[in-house]
Amino acid sequence: MASGRKIENESEARRCIRAAKQRGLSAGEWARAHGIDGRSLRAWKINLERRTDPGRTRRRNRGIPGAKRSHALVELVPARLPVGAGGGGRYVLEVAGARVEFGDDLSVATLRRVLEALRPC
Repeated sequence: MASGRKIENESEARRCIRAAKQRGLSAGEWARAHGIDGRSLRAWKINLERRTDPGRTRRRNRGIPGAKRSHALVELVPARLPVGAGGGGRYVLEVAGARVEFGDDLSVATLRRVLEALRPC
């Protein structure tokens, strides 16, 4: 189970990463000390690093057959439901312009099939 709150946007992520660096702490150490979900901050950190050096992924994948695309970490965050909507959690997954919405009742097998179908994207 995640501890702490999720990073909500890029500017907040940049502020947190900068604060950790100024204090000489890892992103995880800083996150724990400030009530932030360390996995959320780490995902932002990796994606921001990839944006500043997009060739990094291509260089790392050089010589691997079929490794033409760079990939990004995607954080799944429960969608906010209107008050009184009831039911379990709802989730939205957006990757490369594709949008998949699902609820807590989705089976692991079905989610696995959807992810396998999206893998080539």
